[in-house]
Formats: sequence, structure tokens, C-alpha cells
Amino acid sequence: MALSAVVLWMPLAQAAPGTPASESRQDSTEQVLQALRADSAAASARDSQRLAELLDDREALDAALAEARESLAAASERREALEARQAEQQQRLAELSQRRDSEVGDLDGVYDVVRRHVGELRDALGESWLTVGGGARLPQRLDEQGLLDVATLQALNESLVALTVQSGRGVRFTAPVADSEGKVAPREVIRLGALSAFSEGQLLRQPDGEGPLAVAERTPTSVTEKLLAFQQGEGDVIALDPTQGEILAALAQQPSLWQRFQQGGAVGYVIVALGVAGLLVALAQYVYLLVVSLRLRRQLREPETLRDDNPLGRVLTRFDALGEGHAPEALEARLDEAILAEQPRIERGQPIVKLIAAIAPLLGLLGTVTGMIVTFQSITTFGTGDPKLMAGGISQALVTTVLGLITAVPLLFANTALSSRSRELVGVLEGRASAMLADHLESRRAAPESRRHAAPA
Repeated sequence: MALSAVVLWMPLAQAAPGTPASESRQDSTEQVLQALRADSAAASARDSQRLAELLDDREALDAALAEARESLAAASERREALEARQAEQQQRLAELSQRRDSEVGDLDGVYDVVRRHVGELRDALGESWLTVGGGARLPQRLDEQGLLDVATLQALNESLVALTVQSGRGVRFTAPVADSEGKVAPREVIRLGALSAFSEGQLLRQPDGEGPLAVAERTPTSVTEKLLAFQQGEGDVIALDPTQGEILAALAQQPSLWQRFQQGGAVGYVIVALGVAGLLVALAQYVYLLVVSLRLRRQLREPETLRDDNPLGRVLTRFDALGEGHAPEALEARLDEAILAEQPRIERGQPIVKLIAAIAPLLGLLGTVTGMIVTFQSITTFGTGDPKLMAGGISQALVTTVLGLITAVPLLFANTALSSRSRELVGVLEGRASAMLADHLESRRAAPESRRHAAPA
């Protein structure tokens, strides 16, 4: 029986009974119900009519039933034929298996051993260089239900002999190679047995799947030089990776100096900036002290000529400008004042260098603390299942400590050198000034005595 589907839609807001809108909605609902009843009655009438027509046509029903019975009989006969064929094939299979067992005998065990060793060989040499550039191929895998025949043994023997020969040969050939940027171009490749392969001074790694050969992520400079010389026929020393790529993988994961520096984060940048500034200040001041030392030595060689380009010349010039008639204490105070005026330029930069040398390890400790905070936050969020998530914080903690120590140690040496050089210059100034003052006082004391000796004469 077919039923007509009627979609009823009524607004959510209802008007008050008795209003015109409410009356219109009731009329429309009654009309929909009447239409639904009419459709149901029409569908029932059509179904009743069809059923009556089928019941009246007895001949058509009998014909349809006979046709269905014939189809069932044909299907049953086909099923019986297929079952008989299946039984016959199973019987033949059992006979063949029994014949195979009687004829093959112990070869079944031999075949299983050969099949297992072939699989292990393919797994072991799946990423070997023996099959690259030399024509050798790995033996084909054997089926579990196969038979051990002469052709299989010959093919296995040829594969093993070819692989053995290639393991002791160096082969030069041309093949497409992908560089570090992914560009593929034909290159001359040298393969040395099953140990390694290289091209243009760069070690190669085998592709993933069916792709071309690829350049290793990182080849040390010393190794590159040896490989280039060997490929060009100018050297007889090569570098090999006996670990089948494990050393290359470790070198590829080892960060460079710039990457190490970046692991220090913001604190590392601050430490390095302060260290560079401190070293520049120390270098500039040390050069200045060297120039002052040279000028001071020239002044000591020529004491009669006073120059203004060195501290000693300026101190002696101020002392000579004092004139006569001053008390010894006043002269000594004037000399001390002149020397103290020269000391700031001689000791310039030392406080800054000393301060940076003291701050650098503290900043390294600050970076260590912040790195450990980042590490513990990663542990809190992701747990300890993946150590790579904690590597960033640990790297920052260690790198900042190293940067702080590396910055502090040279600055301490620089500060010591500046201090010793400045103390030497100040000592020379004080010594020469004291000698000048002593000579001046002795000359003043000797003048009256000479006059007294001259008066009786």
C-alpha cells in the first residue's frame, strides 16, 4: 500500500483563539488532513485493484511459478556439478601431494632452509651498496609452496657469486644524484665494495625506495678533501664509514657552531654581545697602553726634551711650571696631583672589563635556570615519553652556561694584562716624579751651601 507523504508546517507562535489568524490556521490544518485522508484512500484503492487483477489472472500466476521452479532446478543441478568437480579436484590435489612427498623426500627441508636464507640475505643486503652500479642483483624470494629445482639453484648461485665479486671491487660509474637542495643531476660516482660511495668529495646515502642516490647531510671537510683527491687520482687515502651510515647520521644530527649559538636563546645573545663589547674595550685600551709605553720609553731616553704625547712628559712639564719658592710638601702634593690626573686614562676600561667578566657567569646561570624551567614545563605538559621535547630547554641551560664561562675567562685574562700594564706605567711615573722632586730639593739645598762657601772666599 502506497502512502502519500505530506509535510506539515506550523508556526511556533500561536494566535489567540477567535482571532482571524487563528481561524485561518485551523482551516488550513483541516484542509491538509482532508488531503491526507484522500491520498490514503486513493492509494488503498489502487493496491486493492492490483491485487484483484493478479488474483483474477490465474494463468499468469501459474506461469510465473513454473518459471521459478525451473530456475531452481537448474541452479540445483549446477550446484551438484560444482560440488562433484570440487571433490574431484581435492582428490587430485591429495594424489599430487602424496606423489610430491614420495618423490621429493628430504628436499622439502632443503627448500625451506634455502628459502629462509634467501629471505635473510635480502633483508641484510636490502640497503647494501653491492647492488649499485655493478650489475649484481639480490636473489629472488622463493614461494612457500614452490619446488627446489636446478634453475632455482643456478640463479641463487649466480647471485651469490656476483655479490661476492662486487664486495671486493671499486666501481666508477655515472648515476643521477640528488644534492642537498633536492636537485637531481648525473654525476660520476665511485663505489668501494659494500662500504661506501661518494661523488665530488661528498659521501652518498642510498635512496628511500626507487629514488636516486642522495648526498649525505654532512661530510666533514677533511673527508671531502681526501675523497676529492682520490677521485681525481691525486691521492691514495680515502675515508670509510664501517658502521654502514651510523656515523654519517650522527654527524648529520650534530649541530654546527651557529646552531649551538642559537640554542642559547635571548640570554645567549646578551652574553655574547657583552663579551664582544668587553673584548673590544680591552683590545682598544691595551693598544693605547702599548702606544703610551713606547712614547714613555722615548721620553726616558731624552729627558731634556719634554713632550706632551706621554704622561711622564706632561707631569714633568707641570712640575717645571711651578717655579721656585714652594715648600717641599707643596711640590710633593703637586706631583701627586699631576700623577693622579694621568691615572684615569691609563686605567681606562678596566672597570668595564672586570664588570663584564663578573656578570657573564651570572647570566649563564640565569640561562641555565630559564632552560630548566622550560624543560620542566615540557615534562608537565607532555611527560617524559619523548626526550626530544625536553632537548630545547636542556640545550639552552647548557649552552648559556658554556657561553658565560667562555666569555668570562678571556675577559679575566684581558683584565689582568691591562692591570699589570697600567701598574707598570704608573710605577714608572711615580718613580721618575719622585726622582725629579728629590733632584729639585737637593739642588735647592745645595745652592745656599755653595753661597756660604763662596762668601769667605
